[in-house]
Amino acid sequence: MRSTLEQIRPDAGSSFRLLLTPHLSDVFLWHYHPEYEVVYIDGASGTRHVGDHVSRYEGSDLVFIGPNVPHLNFDYGVATDYRKVVVQLAPDFLGDALRERPEFADIAALFERARTGVAFHGRTKSTVGRQLTRLAGLPPFERFVLLLRAFQRLAVSDEWTALGGEALVGVHDPHEDQQRLAQVSRLVAEQYGRRIELREAASTAHLTEAAFCRFFKRMTRRTFTEFVNQVRVHEAQRLLLTDHSVTEAAFACGFESVAYFTRVFRRVAGENPLAFKQRHRSGTAR
Repeated sequence: MRSTLEQIRPDAGSSFRLLLTPHLSDVFLWHYHPEYEVVYIDGASGTRHVGDHVSRYEGSDLVFIGPNVPHLNFDYGVATDYRKVVVQLAPDFLGDALRERPEFADIAALFERARTGVAFHGRTKSTVGRQLTRLAGLPPFERFVLLLRAFQRLAVSDEWTALGGEALVGVHDPHEDQQRLAQVSRLVAEQYGRRIELREAASTAHLTEAAFCRFFKRMTRRTFTEFVNQVRVHEAQRLLLTDHSVTEAAFACGFESVAYFTRVFRRVAGENPLAFKQRHRSGTAR
């Protein structure tokens, strides 16, 4: 599915941005940004959708997401009275200290691990969740110090699960190969609902078909067909989450038969589309 680039600026007098319960439960916001993001939501159960990862959280959630990893707002579809804290910060918000100061070694490792998304549970989730909810009531310096303490708590915790979300390739990179890949990705994001011929994708990248196949596999570690199918399955997941039928999702996403859609969906998502739909409708965690 096509991701929206979110433009983020730090709060005045701060090196990061803090959002409190932005109330987006009615908005399906599939988006990305160059900043890291910490999300804590309490009093809610919903969908955790980070990159390729889709799962269910119950009661509360604490997730740390790296730059340019597309994700769904965690309060989408939540009908309960919930609280949400979002911290967004640039990768270089600590300057060279994150790499050069030994005191930050654990936090530096945490940031590297968070590049593909990390979810926390247990006592770590509750402890850091309380710290994050206190940020808004503090002066800038104390807020900064408490955020560092929260990161240190996350860094030394073993109560975490890797989400495996991949950053978008080609975002804000002027290199020719990245520009080519961005153009092809845009083609697929806009036209996944119809058949996209290999020659059309190769033409978009200004390459021969053979050269394009080599280029695309080198850049993405996937064939072009695998990439298109992955995009289509992700869009189908969105449709299934918004109460479309399996048949509707299949044909809306460019699949020519429900049987083929089911095979591809299972290959990409690890389960068939009906099971995915029923699991999220019932709120069963994987």
